[in-house]
Amino acid sequence: MAAASGGLRLWWRRRPPPAAGLGGGVRTFSGSGRAAAAAAVRAEELAERLRARRREEEEEKKKREIPTDPAQRRVRELAMLSKQLQQVHPNVLAKVLKQGTVYQNEEIVVINKPYGLPVHGGPGIKNCIADVLPILAKMLQNMKAEPLHLCHRLDKETTGVMVLARSKEAAERIRLLFKTRQVEKIYWAISLGDPDPAEGIVEIPIVEKEVQSHQSHYKMTLAPNYRLSPEDGKVVKIRKNRNAESAVTRYRLLASSSACSLLELQPITGVKHQIRVHLAYGLGCPILGDHKYSHWSKLAPQKLPEITLKRLKLEQSKARHLPLHLHAHRLSLPLGERLDLVCKPPLFFEKTLKKLRLDIPND
Repeated sequence: MAAASGGLRLWWRRRPPPAAGLGGGVRTFSGSGRAAAAAAVRAEELAERLRARRREEEEEKKKREIPTDPAQRRVRELAMLSKQLQQVHPNVLAKVLKQGTVYQNEEIVVINKPYGLPVHGGPGIKNCIADVLPILAKMLQNMKAEPLHLCHRLDKETTGVMVLARSKEAAERIRLLFKTRQVEKIYWAISLGDPDPAEGIVEIPIVEKEVQSHQSHYKMTLAPNYRLSPEDGKVVKIRKNRNAESAVTRYRLLASSSACSLLELQPITGVKHQIRVHLAYGLGCPILGDHKYSHWSKLAPQKLPEITLKRLKLEQSKARHLPLHLHAHRLSLPLGERLDLVCKPPLFFEKTLKKLRLDIPND
């Protein structure tokens, strides 16, 4: 009791006793404790209810974000895959590229480039092919683990055959083959509309220009050497744009259905966005999913024909999520003997062909 009494005296020395005396003070303290405990329980219950409500809202949001339509879901999954490639560890990305290896010898390694992966780095780009080449070299079996070298490039949204060299000397030799147009490149593209004629060559120079609209931006565009005279309709040679680059693309219609076409394309020259510009502005057949070159004066999602939307089971409001359907299908490389390197189109490309009822030709 003495210890308890001493403890109470110590407590009273810290705080002056209330007028009601010791008994009243103890009762007040005990009552406040019960009230505080009850308040804490109520606060915890409220917090738990708020957490539960937040979880329900997040689940509802996820349900709303995941499309129920299979086509829209695949479009979303592809966009997510492209985003994930930018966020994964470089070792994981190198492993993805290794799995996509289609050919290798003592001089070169050929990969099937995934969709949405840039070749070079830049602002906002975390992962690119160039950065993981040393890691990829070490992962390849039965070969020297020397850094690999880029020989050419593909756009971020383009898939397909990409050649890497095992040495600087081999890379320089292959780059020279590209520069002197000794490499035969064959692309496949799904386009809107049919080209007329069904087979031919587009030979129109290309130049980069600023587009003045509600949001100014730069695009590659045609810089033709001829135009039709408004007076008599005759072909008139015009002054050449000195910034324009010569651009030549051979094309051939492989299949046609659902207001779309499967085209085989052979770029003879290598101007930036050449195939996309020649198809959109030269032939009036923009590539499916090419939102940049489906309009000239504005940045807007591609407008699709009703039959195309119906076959793809897609709403026009979701068309902006469609990926670019351009694939580097085959590359013929004269290295001693001529190597024919072929990559199958990605799964999303094949599914689109099937939905549009476009038959893949037999190679």
